[in-house]
Amino acid sequence: MSDTPVDTSKRTWLIASGCAGAVGGVATAIPFVSTFQPSERAKAAGAAVEADISGLKPGEKMTVEWRGKPVWILRRTPEQVAELPKLDAQLADPKSLRNPSEFTPEYARNDGRSIKPEFLVVVGICTHLGCSPSDKFTPGPQPSLPNDWEGGFLCPCHGSTFDMAGRVFKNKPAPDNLPVPPHMYLSDTRLLIGEDKKA
Repeated sequence: MSDTPVDTSKRTWLIASGCAGAVGGVATAIPFVSTFQPSERAKAAGAAVEADISGLKPGEKMTVEWRGKPVWILRRTPEQVAELPKLDAQLADPKSLRNPSEFTPEYARNDGRSIKPEFLVVVGICTHLGCSPSDKFTPGPQPSLPNDWEGGFLCPCHGSTFDMAGRVFKNKPAPDNLPVPPHMYLSDTRLLIGEDKKA
């Protein structure tokens, strides 16, 4: 041990300075660390979206935004639903087996690609280069469409065509069917897009 007397005022000053530095460091770190958390806007962008489908009549479509993408909700007529299985031979992926985890949840791997046959829920973005297809619900010959057209969607950018279930026709630029987002029915008139499992 040293025989030098301890200067208590110096010790107190060092302890006080060290504590002040630690508090300042924590105060500086908190806002910095909080920037790693997603903003409220980012949280909202990925949040599920609720849609009221009570006013949707057969043959009508509505659009809601989910994660910055248009999601189409189409109420098909009984005639449109009945035509779907008849088109299988003309479609590139009629049973939605190609990339199912990315484009079609298990509950939508059917002719209508839907939970309820009359309602189609798809992301309205072409799987080729991201254009938004146009509604071509009226059957029959039309410009840029075959003479035996039964109704569906036409991508104006490169001519890909999709049936009333969002399934792409053969020999078109789009490689896959229109994506079906996760969704579930909260009631007969309320649809939740972005979630498909009850909590």
